Amino acid sequence: MNIYAQRIEALRALMAQKGWDAVLVSGSDSHSSEYVAPRWHQPRWLTGYDGEGEIVVTADHAGLWTDTRYFIQAEKQLPGTGVSLHKTRVPEQVLIPQWLGSQFPVSAVIAVDGLASSKAEVDAISAAMSDARIVNEPDLLSSLWTDRPDIPCTPIITLGTDITGESRAERIEWLRDFIAEKGCDAILLTALDEIAWLLNVRGADVEYNPVVISYLLVSADELCWYVRKKGAVDDETAASFDELRAEGVEIYAYDDVVPALSSLAFEGVRSIYTDPATLNYSLGNVLDLSGMNVVYGRSPVSLRKAVKNAAEIEGMREAHIEDGLAMEKFLYWLQGQLEMDSPVSEWDASCKLHELRAEIPGFRGESFETISAYQENAALPHYITPEQDSARLEPHGLYLNDSGGQYLFGTTDITRTIPLGPCNELEKEDYTLVLKGHIGLARAVFPKGTSGCQIDILARDPLWKNKRNFGHGTGHGVGFFLNVHEGPQDIRQNFNSTPLLPGMISSNEPGIYREGRHGIRHENLVLCVEDGSNDFGTWLRFETLTLCHFDTSAIKKNLLSQDEIDWLNAYNAHVYETLSPRLSPEVAKWLKYKTQAI
Repeated sequence: MNIYAQRIEALRALMAQKGWDAVLVSGSDSHSSEYVAPRWHQPRWLTGYDGEGEIVVTADHAGLWTDTRYFIQAEKQLPGTGVSLHKTRVPEQVLIPQWLGSQFPVSAVIAVDGLASSKAEVDAISAAMSDARIVNEPDLLSSLWTDRPDIPCTPIITLGTDITGESRAERIEWLRDFIAEKGCDAILLTALDEIAWLLNVRGADVEYNPVVISYLLVSADELCWYVRKKGAVDDETAASFDELRAEGVEIYAYDDVVPALSSLAFEGVRSIYTDPATLNYSLGNVLDLSGMNVVYGRSPVSLRKAVKNAAEIEGMREAHIEDGLAMEKFLYWLQGQLEMDSPVSEWDASCKLHELRAEIPGFRGESFETISAYQENAALPHYITPEQDSARLEPHGLYLNDSGGQYLFGTTDITRTIPLGPCNELEKEDYTLVLKGHIGLARAVFPKGTSGCQIDILARDPLWKNKRNFGHGTGHGVGFFLNVHEGPQDIRQNFNSTPLLPGMISSNEPGIYREGRHGIRHENLVLCVEDGSNDFGTWLRFETLTLCHFDTSAIKKNLLSQDEIDWLNAYNAHVYETLSPRLSPEVAKWLKYKTQAI
């Protein structure tokens, strides 16, 4: 029995001792984050699976629920653990609440870690199992996970209005106006990127995401920040605390949020607003017992944060110029290494790109773990590049690099699929069809009020016409020196009524994945901008921010229309004109060749 099967059996023994029929093991944290600190890598500790997803364990079944991005990865990592894969975002999906309802038609005891499960998530289980008893067991794995990491505590910095374009005082005033409009006395924010945005602070508590693990309580006359910083851990944090206190931010210990919420009603707060999608179940219980009227609804910060102001947009443009320079230097280096027959592994390539980004002033690390994947490894959309024994890049076939940087002035996310030499006909065909879909979305013009799900087809149409598809979303929102994935907008098939608005920055990343063969993805970030008005309304389009050429050597030109060829030629020419003055003569000469019209 492998170590993960043993851990599941140990959990079952705990379940028998406690009288639990099922346990939900969340892959999130106390703030419903997508990316989490090691303390909350619970599915990984329990099963060895290190993608996104949630685990349910019963007396005779253990299952992982995850979406199409992770099917191949899960099938590689789960054998021997006794864990079955339950596929989501497919037509035949059965989600956890419905599955539990089918397994326990009569009353059952369902244990959840209320600190790592959202109120909305647990409420969905309760709705599907009206006779079930939900047991809140915070940190339920801690008795088994004896070396579980602590909650991280990293330095904090504050950002000035020259970077953010808006002071924290202005943002807080706006939020207080929202509270008043809702007829509430206070609002509790629990999403980490929302708190960082509102306070103009950044940290490093979650790898790749410059956030600070904390809660924020805002009322008409108080601003209480519950953060894991009991003292000045460094000079920079001490200065940040002093600045925040000078502007009326009261700083408390992270765990003080529970007694604070419990006593609010006694202090005159009768009504509080919060978002159940990011509020953890444990705090939800505290609020329900507090005596206050709890108003649940979507946080207003999510949408306001997604619409970038002028300063943020200019910062993002600067970030993409700097990032584009690093990417072109990287691609020039990579081609040179292969031409010299120098050994380069997937890991070596990832490290080289990091070195080039690290030379940029204001660089604060990657925006996510770099996916450096050659040939069949790229068929895993979220491939994790191993440091040891990663694949060697050869002068043929396709290499996929999905990466991004965090800078004080912006966040980037780019994928390039690079022909390393001769490609077979299927590789060329897939490469071209995905690029065709990318261009279709990049050229979109659409009326104001359009949501991402209504234009997702523009990226899929060339693939569907050739009976091909990809299982992930086509686009996600991107934060400003914040999380590389942010809402509320997206571009995917799933219904999302949030309209695309001027100032929103999203990704454009269709793909194709053939298990055992290759994976292809072409990704740029695009800014939604206005495109005029007429008798039919106001029109919007996308401005592409990413600056890095698309390699044309693997293109089957006959699959592209003249309009698509014109777009590709114009984009590559724009990349050359923008970046070449800041590249060395030899790299600029190489880039001129790579961006010549087809």
